[in-house]
Amino acid sequence: MGVNSSKKLAAKCSFLSKDEQLIVSNSFKLASKNSERIKEEELAKIWGSQMDARLLQYLNNYLFGIGDQRQNTVDLERFAELFVFCTRGTVDEKMKVLLMSLGKPESEGSDIPYTLVKEYVESIVASYMKIQKLCNTKQYKSWFSRGCFTLPQNIQRLAENLIHELATGETITRRCLEVWLQGSTLLGQLLLFVSMYLFSISHKEKSGVTSSEKSGSVPVDEQVHVNEKEKDRSLVPFCRGLDLIPSYPSLLDLNQIVFINAHLPQQYQLEWRFLFSSEIHGESFSTLIGRIVNQGPSVLIVEDKNGYMFGGFAPANWELSPKFYGDDSSFLFTLAPRMRVFPSTGYNQHFQYLNLHQQTLPNGLAMGGQHGYWGLWIDSEYGKGETSQSCTTYTGYQQMSLSKEFTFRHLEVWGLGQPPPTPQEKGERVGILDGNVESKAILKMAGKTMYSEFVKEPPPV
Repeated sequence: MGVNSSKKLAAKCSFLSKDEQLIVSNSFKLASKNSERIKEEELAKIWGSQMDARLLQYLNNYLFGIGDQRQNTVDLERFAELFVFCTRGTVDEKMKVLLMSLGKPESEGSDIPYTLVKEYVESIVASYMKIQKLCNTKQYKSWFSRGCFTLPQNIQRLAENLIHELATGETITRRCLEVWLQGSTLLGQLLLFVSMYLFSISHKEKSGVTSSEKSGSVPVDEQVHVNEKEKDRSLVPFCRGLDLIPSYPSLLDLNQIVFINAHLPQQYQLEWRFLFSSEIHGESFSTLIGRIVNQGPSVLIVEDKNGYMFGGFAPANWELSPKFYGDDSSFLFTLAPRMRVFPSTGYNQHFQYLNLHQQTLPNGLAMGGQHGYWGLWIDSEYGKGETSQSCTTYTGYQQMSLSKEFTFRHLEVWGLGQPPPTPQEKGERVGILDGNVESKAILKMAGKTMYSEFVKEPPPV
């Protein structure tokens, strides 16, 4: 069967869009070796090295069947069905893929073992991370070149986070699985990325020329179109701001970055700008605030001396103020020993607080809660912090550090998106100390009155 025949067969699959017909027909042609059916061993040769071995087995279960019902080949319609169900399927269709991948008939009413579902989800996460390395996009390279790796324990933590709502017993009802699939946005994004990659292998450049390009079947502009779609779904932001720091000691791994990034507002998922690291800038609270004030939205990550990792998303500019500020897109999160996210409750607006040298107010940085009951507190006495047992600002909040009071060994902050314009960029006249937040912070901590704070430079003659 030639390439035109595979395209004609794909065109008969009414559930495929025109773009999908191109992807599926070329993938089918490659795997079937121009015949009308794909052999299991031939598909394994193409997909086997591209993903976690467990996911290959699950997808083979769906395509070829299990037990006595297993077949050695699969036709294009079944192949195309898997693609559609994984990339844009309904809850019922994704449920069908999950059940048949686990070897459970759709008609059966029995519950599903929790461990099976956990392995299924973990295989998707592991495949996603493996494919990120294979794609080696600019986003991935921007982190990998700085020592950001993919750790097995964080693959497990991310997978556990995706299914923790199901952990109510040893088995899961099918109704619970349906509700979970309906709301599991991040899992859907990971499966979408993996599926787009696997079914677009015939479009990939391997040694300078794609297999499809050799056959003349896929125009170059259409290949780029497919690759751009995949890039948009990667969930890996660009790492910016480390060009002058070649030996950056990475705290985060790729699973943790993807986990945080997936929960950010979409406009902040494209790039992270490096602002502060205690490993690089030293253990100084004034340096910290000097590097994060007026830098726009940010992510703050803390690792305490017990190995617990946690932090928060601050949607507003950090600024010195005796009052709380921010908005309800703010959230706190934990990364180790497990991954969790705590969104806003709407109960109060205590999202961000930053103050210095006040006799009647706490001095430090906070997200959530109130004095003595902080969601996250970084004291102005650098190295000390607190997380409370409860916090009314964030939903489902649980104490993020091992004990309420903690000592941290590492803190870093990343800016999101483009920084806001400076007063100079906005054409405003500036004071002598404007733009030098660190110096102002040091003066405040020393109790010095800043007489020149409002003294402006004279206008140009």
